[in-house]
Amino acid sequence: MKSRRVPAWIRAEGFLAISVITSVAFFLHGPRLLSGLDRLPWLAAIFLWLFLVILGSALSVVRHAEQLGELLGEPYGTLVLTLSITAIEVISITAIMLHGANNPTLARDTLFAVTMIVLNGMVGLSLLIGGWRHREQHYNLQGANAYLGVVIPLGTLALVAPNFTTTTAGPTLSSAQESFLAIISVGLYVAFLGLQTRRHRAYFAADLEDEEPFVSDPGPGRTLLHAALLLAYMAPVVYLAEQLAHPVDYVLETMGKPAALAGLCMAVLVATPEAIGAVRAAHANHMQRSVNIFLGSVLSTIGLTIPAILMISHLTGHPIVLGLQHTDLVLFVLTLMLCLVTFSSGHTNVLQGAVHLIVFVAYLFFMLQG
Repeated sequence: MKSRRVPAWIRAEGFLAISVITSVAFFLHGPRLLSGLDRLPWLAAIFLWLFLVILGSALSVVRHAEQLGELLGEPYGTLVLTLSITAIEVISITAIMLHGANNPTLARDTLFAVTMIVLNGMVGLSLLIGGWRHREQHYNLQGANAYLGVVIPLGTLALVAPNFTTTTAGPTLSSAQESFLAIISVGLYVAFLGLQTRRHRAYFAADLEDEEPFVSDPGPGRTLLHAALLLAYMAPVVYLAEQLAHPVDYVLETMGKPAALAGLCMAVLVATPEAIGAVRAAHANHMQRSVNIFLGSVLSTIGLTIPAILMISHLTGHPIVLGLQHTDLVLFVLTLMLCLVTFSSGHTNVLQGAVHLIVFVAYLFFMLQG
């Protein structure tokens, strides 16, 4: 029996070897591999190679985070997942923001894209698939309200308020205003964690009879094993994100493509793993876990990613534009209002999912059509 388990374990973690080999290849031959970006086929090949390896590593991070979630239970499992993906998000944005010419709107475009992908694409698909399979699904209304009670004010202060401040020109904040935003973002996130993990843990756990609980696997050493593998998959992302910055920067600066496409690219990279986890949970009628994933993802993006990017901006001298403009601003406010309606009853259905998906399609349409 033992001789069969070892090859199965190696096959399950085989992508780690691909990630390590890719990292070694770019470490030893990076200048040569990145020297032919002026040729479109080579540019596409390098971009897809790096993008898929980073995405595969992120998916493996999610897989081990889900295993930890089964061992630790809610809300700790979802917390591990969201913090892991947030770390990948900060690393990816920072690598591209600091590479080449300054892209002051990259962080904003990425944060906005993550919000639209999660709160419309991910929510819509989860509710649509879950509702189609199970007709009506239930979640803890108090937990959803707690998430939105922090997401809405922080999102408004970070992405809407800069358009209306007068201290600086344009949709930007002064140094004092950025410091204030970073402090309150971290402070509210820490306060939320206290509520989520201690005082009101029941708000974020399934307590309904039709919600089948996840089965824990309390084997000896399993928690440490999954934690170690999670970190092992995340380590190459730090280096490969810097390499991905080269083709992305070439597309933005040399080919003149809009910065919003780079934001969407980064958002897809960090949101896809969580999207898969949320949709799978909804399909299995674990709507509470699905709600924890997508609302927790947006909260960590706003509460942790924005302060991290602001700090990096101050340390490196790279200015950041945060305020959303024109159609993006309308879609962001519409999304927040729609979430208030969707998560106001404690149960979900197909129609809610379809509406969120329509708003997500509208986001893609207006991004391409202006």
